[in-house]
Amino acid sequence: MSAPTHTRPHPATRAGAAGRLPWWALALPVLAFTALLALILNPSDAHAATGEPVITHLFERMHQLIAR
Repeated sequence: MSAPTHTRPHPATRAGAAGRLPWWALALPVLAFTALLALILNPSDAHAATGEPVITHLFERMHQLIAR
């Protein structure tokens, strides 16, 4: 004897539980990629890179404090 099969009341969606992505789920990665690409293509716009190397001064200071 075969067991009865149960049918779903609603058809299954192809996109899963989420359905559609919000607009910002695509816009934010595109914006970040565009900004990083612009910095790579024109590094003169990266103003933070033109200053003094802060990380080097930080490591020197840590080395001085440890050496005491």
